[in-house]
Amino acid sequence: MQIKEQNINRILIWLLAISAVVRGILAAWMELGNDEVYYWTYALYPDWSHFDHPPMVGWVIQLFSLNLLFDSEFFIRLASIVFMTADTFIIFRIGKDIKDARTGLYAALLYTASIYAFVITGIFIMPDTPLMLSWLLAVWTAIRYYRAEVPAAIDGSTASETALRQAQRPWCLIFFGLFAGLGMLSKYSGVFLWVGLGLYILIFNRKQLKNPYLYLALLISAICCIPILYWNLQYDFISFSFHGARVGGNKLNFNTFGTEIAGEFFYNNPINFILAIIATIAALKKRLQLDKQVQRLVLCIALPMILVFLVFSLTRPTLPHWNAPAYVSLILLSAVYLRDKHNKSDKLPKAIPAALSVLLLTLAAGVAEIKTGFIPLDKHTEPEQLGRDDFTLDMYGWRQLGEKFADFREQKIAEDVMKEEDGIVANQWFPLANLDYYVARPLGMKVMGLGWPEQLHKYLWINDKRGGFHLGESYWFITDSHYLKDPKNIYQWFFKEIELVGVIEIDRCGKPAKNFFVYTCKDLCDQPPTLQSVMAPSFSEDK
Repeated sequence: MQIKEQNINRILIWLLAISAVVRGILAAWMELGNDEVYYWTYALYPDWSHFDHPPMVGWVIQLFSLNLLFDSEFFIRLASIVFMTADTFIIFRIGKDIKDARTGLYAALLYTASIYAFVITGIFIMPDTPLMLSWLLAVWTAIRYYRAEVPAAIDGSTASETALRQAQRPWCLIFFGLFAGLGMLSKYSGVFLWVGLGLYILIFNRKQLKNPYLYLALLISAICCIPILYWNLQYDFISFSFHGARVGGNKLNFNTFGTEIAGEFFYNNPINFILAIIATIAALKKRLQLDKQVQRLVLCIALPMILVFLVFSLTRPTLPHWNAPAYVSLILLSAVYLRDKHNKSDKLPKAIPAALSVLLLTLAAGVAEIKTGFIPLDKHTEPEQLGRDDFTLDMYGWRQLGEKFADFREQKIAEDVMKEEDGIVANQWFPLANLDYYVARPLGMKVMGLGWPEQLHKYLWINDKRGGFHLGESYWFITDSHYLKDPKNIYQWFFKEIELVGVIEIDRCGKPAKNFFVYTCKDLCDQPPTLQSVMAPSFSEDK
């Protein structure tokens, strides 16, 4: 494919438009995943922060769904569609700023090819969605502030333009503080923006330690984090304790390390992953034709995050998208590397269409598998284990369950087995949120979490919002063969009578995919723990 300089903007517009349309269709068509439907509860019950994450993902869901006035999957995910489009444009502008428009286009194409960027932040609604927008804006402003001055004879700018650029630089640093703060309001890993900038200053630019604007930027980031600190102060820093337990560990486990490497290879697109390694080595060996301050800054922001989570993976399981923002930063170096390598050609480097092909094949195969199950991932035939090994069933069957349970419930109420006001109970945040959104919400039912705090997460707070438990109440308990649980083992001390009353079969392409087992848990006879009883007494009085 030939790329003429005058066509770059047109190609970019087509890229943004096609990407947004494809992602919008998939966002409306696919059911919410376990994490996504859980973050819906952040918008349903907004707070200054939450058990698992800071509040930003809930706020953006509220914003784009008009406070859940429109609560379909499309509107819950709409922020992801919009933000990823903006992200693609921003990384184009960064590439254009650090080298030229062709470099920017390469960066935009590689970013679009990233499975993390296109799917996890661009279709799914996750804390990474607002994090990625804040991350790229912070990287952009940091680069604009710290890059070396270019003589007018080289970049063609006049003396007045150079003076204006210098005058604007303090504002770039202040905006970095704002965007880094918003990143931390999105996800705790946003702190690596400051880690990277601090590392760059300590190693390469210590005179900046005397710059008052640096401390003003740090203050702005700290102000952004006040909601997180305020909420955690009320609950004995429970969120930090939870995440600390996730990354702690002292026994080497090379299986989890290998899983992390494999996940990074796949999530970031194998082509992008390999390019990132090659470009990073080229930068370290000073072989990139790029301003050295930009190279150093990008490496300082990216490498600590990658290394920290790799170290964590040596002792316990990690998730490969935790350090994906760092790989996005390295896309800038990859784009420069490709630009240098193909500087005498108008043809698109072969690595870029290869990366886009990997994305398209992965996307097509993933969606087809979720919707049809054409690859037999599960070989179980027993009703209690059907679909047990098929991870794609996390995002399939919930709409069908909602429709079938509505009829089943109506029949049981008519038979006087249960009452209209009886809610649904479960002992873990998933499937609590799935049942809440797909089953209870259309029927106006109450969903409650009865289990340990580390299993319930936000549902410990939602219980209180919904009035708590009361003796004598009865609940439905719904469990599937994918994650089968026996309520007789879980709730034998809480309910006088627990009975299996039906099985709802979920089919996919005319074949049974999994079963939902429906129980009735009648006559609550012991008072479950409340939010107040599991928190420190000094904090429980306020809620």
